[in-house]
This record gives sequence, C-alpha cells and structure tokens, in this order.
Amino acid sequence: MKAVYLGTKGTWREVADSANTTIHKEAGTKEPSSQWKRRMLLCEHSPIRQLLIRCKWYELKSWVSVHFVRHKVGIEHWVRSQREDRTGIKRDELPQSNLVEHEFLANAQAMINISRKRLCNQASPETREAWKAVLEAIKDDQPELYKVCVPDCIYRGWCYEFKSCGYHKTEEFQKRLKEYRSGINE
Repeated sequence: MKAVYLGTKGTWREVADSANTTIHKEAGTKEPSSQWKRRMLLCEHSPIRQLLIRCKWYELKSWVSVHFVRHKVGIEHWVRSQREDRTGIKRDELPQSNLVEHEFLANAQAMINISRKRLCNQASPETREAWKAVLEAIKDDQPELYKVCVPDCIYRGWCYEFKSCGYHKTEEFQKRLKEYRSGINE
C-alpha cells in the first residue's frame, strides 16, 4: 500500500482572509505564520475547512478502504470500481483483501476528525498504517496539519474507548500530550 499526496486546494492566505472576515477585519497580504496556522487548526475554527487535501492510496485492501469511506463529513471519496462490467471479474468472487485505488479530497477539519479514529490503537493495524502513510505524505507541505492529526486519546487528553489499550496510562502518552498542547496559550 502506498499513499501519495496530490496537493492542496485553498491556501492559508485564504483561510486567514476568511478568519479576518469573521472578526470584521480586511484581508491581509502576508502569509500567516506557522504558529497562527497551528492555533487555527487546534481551535478548529470554520475557515480551516477551506484547506483541501488531495491524496490517493494505491494497492489498498478493499476492507481497509471501507473503513475510510465511512467518513462522510468534509471528505469525498473515489474508489476504483469492482463492477463486473468494468473489471471482467465477478464481484462476488473478489475477496475483501482485493486491492483497490482510493482517492479522496478532505478539508483540514475532516483530516483531524479521521485521525482521531484511525490513529487509535483500537483501529485495525492496516487502517492505522494506511492513515499514517497519508499523514507522512502531507508532512512536508502541511507540517502544522500533520502535527495536530492525533489519536482521540491525545486529542481529548484521556481514553474513552470501551476496551482501552492502556496507552493513556503510559509516559509516552504524557509526553505526546504535552507536545500536542505546547504553545496553545503562548
């Protein structure tokens, strides 16, 4: 399985201009700072939904693709068809492990929300691996978004799962939580 970053639609300047509109200020001209971007993402204010991330998985197991298709808010999915008239293979004969291509366009809010569920240790290892591959693919171009895409226990500061993995009781968790929260009120 391979994840490829296909680019960003919408700019941070546009996000900042929309944020200025909401507080009755005029559009700016300078690029927002990394710290401002991180704060906007952590605050999850509506202008972050203008930042759209395009990615594509190659050779993703069909059943893993289904996990991602369940996410509907702020994301659009395009998955290679398994229709018999397109593939020449009877759909009923295809195993769940059949490999598909899966492309998506997601706004920054959706990226945060999906990370909360798909980075959780209770998610299947294959699904976690696929989402981590997406985050690694965007890391260089969108480092602020990459840093706020965390599992739910980090996001919330505790684990609420019925069957906890116990990660929230570890020193590593405390370290990651402190790192996630750093700079919030500075």
